[in-house]
Amino acid sequence: MATLFLIRHGLTSQTGKVLYGRTAGVELDRRGRAQAEELVRRFDRVRLTAIYASPLERCVQTVAPLAAAQGVAVRPSDALIEMDAGTWTGRSLARLRRSKEWPTVQTNPAAFAFPQGEAFVAAQERAVAEVRRIAARHPRGRVAVASHGDIIRIVAAHFLGTPLDRFQAVVIDTAAVSVLAMQRGHGRVVLLNDTGGLSRFGIDPTPPWEATSAVKLRG
Repeated sequence: MATLFLIRHGLTSQTGKVLYGRTAGVELDRRGRAQAEELVRRFDRVRLTAIYASPLERCVQTVAPLAAAQGVAVRPSDALIEMDAGTWTGRSLARLRRSKEWPTVQTNPAAFAFPQGEAFVAAQERAVAEVRRIAARHPRGRVAVASHGDIIRIVAAHFLGTPLDRFQAVVIDTAAVSVLAMQRGHGRVVLLNDTGGLSRFGIDPTPPWEATSAVKLRG
């Protein structure tokens, strides 16, 4: 059985503000770098076999300290990259929430494709296929897989047996770890959206996700 640790990238200065999609050069900010360093401690008792990541900087930077600590190279995977947001790339989430297409993204994403970009159905197919390929390469391994919020959410929805139209009900925080147990292409969700503690729900908490409204797209 392969154990896959799905890791969303850490915070950037634009997280929760802009739909930056596949924009290159978006790096972790001070908070995101701290989250990346904290991953080293969180994985202290886990010996990883391999580490894969979306080639975008924010994902590679999130697992770079972990890779260095474990002596494992980061393997870039184009199949783990963020969705292609097409003409929506770089637009503020505040403006996008006012667009006429936004209700479709929230309630019927299986029918939505970004203008001149990628469809949610296509993104789910390529991401799930890559998760299965990674598990097949490491059938008894423990593998970290760094990707993006929506990609991890639609992968988790698939293995939970949740329709794509309901993937928005899955919350994945920055630097959160979710765990899949994979065998012969079949997966079980062992852990979802773990951030290493419950302090974000305490007095004067840090919000458990970055949304300024009830639901939004994630980078």
